[in-house]
Amino acid sequence: MTKKEAFDIGSVKVDLSGKERALEESYPALNTAAGIKRLLAERGALELRQYAGDYDAVLMLIDLQTAITAAKLTERQSEALRLVYTQDLTQEDAARQAGVARTTLVGHIDVAVEKIAAVYEYWGWHGEGYCREASLQTEVAE
Repeated sequence: MTKKEAFDIGSVKVDLSGKERALEESYPALNTAAGIKRLLAERGALELRQYAGDYDAVLMLIDLQTAITAAKLTERQSEALRLVYTQDLTQEDAARQAGVARTTLVGHIDVAVEKIAAVYEYWGWHGEGYCREASLQTEVAE
């Protein structure tokens, strides 16, 4: 057996980046409100993938939670996101539970989503992702 034959026997055609590429295709524009809304709506599916061992889903969930924290949402904005995207209530039911009009609730969601998208956009312009040291330095400077 030649060296080339030995090498060919040990090679396997496996797409090591397939899952990551599939996630990037599913959520192509996280720096837009539409992309964030889609990500929030499918958070439950990502959590299931996380528990199935999908490391890329874990990273997306960590980035999402970090972006939500960095966006510095108001209590009302956080509550609106929680009611609609975590508790999976309709906008009408969420507004009723929050004690506000549906249009007010939608306004809170829209502003919150724009703030989160702005964090992703910032990350995109400053090194393609979250940098813990830079974030900590920014918080200390404030």
